[in-house]
Amino acid sequence: MDLLLILTYTGICIAIFKIFNIPLNKWTVPTAILGGIVLIGALLVIMNYNHPFSANARQAFVSIPIMPAVRGMVVDVPVEVESKYEKGETLFQIDPRPYQAIVDQKQAQLATAINEVPQLEADWFAAKARSESTEADRDRAKQSYERYETGRKKGGANSPFSELEVENRKQLFLSAEASLANSKAQERSAELAFKSNINGENTQVAILRAELDKALFDLEQTTVKAPVDGIVAQLTLRRGMMAVPAPLRPVISFVPSEDPVIIGAFWENSLNRLKEGDEAEFIVTALPGKVFKGKVKRIIPTISEGEYQAHGNLIGTSKLFMHSRAIVSITPDPEFAEYDFPLGISAQVAIYTEHFHHVSIIRKILLRMQGWVNYLFPFH
Repeated sequence: MDLLLILTYTGICIAIFKIFNIPLNKWTVPTAILGGIVLIGALLVIMNYNHPFSANARQAFVSIPIMPAVRGMVVDVPVEVESKYEKGETLFQIDPRPYQAIVDQKQAQLATAINEVPQLEADWFAAKARSESTEADRDRAKQSYERYETGRKKGGANSPFSELEVENRKQLFLSAEASLANSKAQERSAELAFKSNINGENTQVAILRAELDKALFDLEQTTVKAPVDGIVAQLTLRRGMMAVPAPLRPVISFVPSEDPVIIGAFWENSLNRLKEGDEAEFIVTALPGKVFKGKVKRIIPTISEGEYQAHGNLIGTSKLFMHSRAIVSITPDPEFAEYDFPLGISAQVAIYTEHFHHVSIIRKILLRMQGWVNYLFPFH
């Protein structure tokens, strides 16, 4: 850009010298040179500070790495690279048979558990009845023991009940007491098994229902679908491959359909002049001579050269000596989306602030001149 401005001034000077027949001597030539240095230098400082330019710009986009949620053999890949797909359309299919078998198994187990709930209730009632019967037997044994013991005490040596008979009755009573305790424990166990509920449902049924839901989810994940509207940017997946839900190993690169964004790296000198909503223009190498318009969307509030993360090594000072630039995102006008450019194309951007607005005309002229220079391949 600076070279174009210098060449333009040089051409104007030559024209003035020719038109007005000004002689070339030790006064006129240095005057023209010094005047050019002062004029061009002042214009460059004012223009670069208030209307910054960046040759380091590019259309930015985000890709979604598609990874399966379950492991399995790929049986179908109906998509094609660079084709557009709507949210929910199938990208590829994993063999669902192993997961369908698990679903069938869990459904059978759930049906069995549901049918066992009335049986648990019947077992509780049966245990309760056994406890009542055992309690009655215990009471009879207790009465018999007490009767023998009382008769033995009253009769003394003439008692019709011998000491051995009293002892036998006592052991029968104690045995009945133990049987009753066992029956009560079984009754309590049957009651807990029947009344073990969560949210009004038997716990075993709830467990199997949750396992069935998980199995159904895994079965559903065998059909991998487009998460949003977009295009398949890269496709190396083929039938017969094993798809594994491993981190950092995507099988498809999917690019969502989003509004285009141009990002540019600008020197930090002009940061206090830039603000959201400023007018911007940019050119792309793919279309020489065409200037697109846009607006500053956001000035990214972080610069990567200043980032540090905690780790086991000492932090060095190498980043302190790196020249950093601020990142500015620009929203192009709708006209830009009408061109079928590849995503990620390079660009050159100029931003026009409200300060020294009249000087911006020079930046606009230089940007358009650079757009025509894009026709010359050796300059890239």
